[in-house]
Amino acid sequence: MKNIEIKTTQNVVLQYELADLRDRMLAFLIDFAAVFIFLSIVFSTGVAIFASSETAMAMFVFFMSCIFIFYSLAFETLNKGQSLGKMALRIQVIKTVGGRASFADYAARWVFRMVDIYFSLGGIACILIASSSKAQRIGDIVANTAVVRLIPKTDLNLKDLLAIKTQQSYTPQYLQAKQLVEEDVLLIKSALDRYKKFNNRAHREALILLAEKIEEIFGLETPLTDKRLFLQTVLHDYVVLTR
Repeated sequence: MKNIEIKTTQNVVLQYELADLRDRMLAFLIDFAAVFIFLSIVFSTGVAIFASSETAMAMFVFFMSCIFIFYSLAFETLNKGQSLGKMALRIQVIKTVGGRASFADYAARWVFRMVDIYFSLGGIACILIASSSKAQRIGDIVANTAVVRLIPKTDLNLKDLLAIKTQQSYTPQYLQAKQLVEEDVLLIKSALDRYKKFNNRAHREALILLAEKIEEIFGLETPLTDKRLFLQTVLHDYVVLTR
């Protein structure tokens, strides 16, 4: 998986997982299908209404064409870098230098869609997204943007969890750990790994919030001071209790 690290204005390093070629192709197809279905329904209705007037019909066709042409630009600008397809795939356009993309950035990406996608039948976009370090097509390079996953796909699985070193005589401290599901435990391990790699305020706060949530699920009345140790203990307990 390709990742990108972005430093915020507060000097906090955030790590995002880049959307791969499959995600972006699926998002494009969803957008195309949504626009096609919408325009088909509206066009069939409009023809019945405006067929008697050539001027009205021409204006209606022009309006429909604008929807098709400016759909992605309008959606990404008004919806914080997400079209319908991107929302479905949970991916988003962001600036590679931090901060939110501006209208000019979205416009640059939109203009180069003609070269990246339409004129080359998607060939240029596919090659660049698959080969570039930041998974950028020409529009992304010009606008200094990237498309990232809002919910990272993790390569962790139960095999990784079972590989955590434990002692044969280890006694679980939190029997409630058995209530957790695999996704919960993978989230805990991912949070611990990110905190270890990026020991900054943002990841410390994320670790604290996650620990407090687990404490609430376990019904612990007294808050624990060492949140990291608590989460590590929960991981060990889960492994032992579910083997």
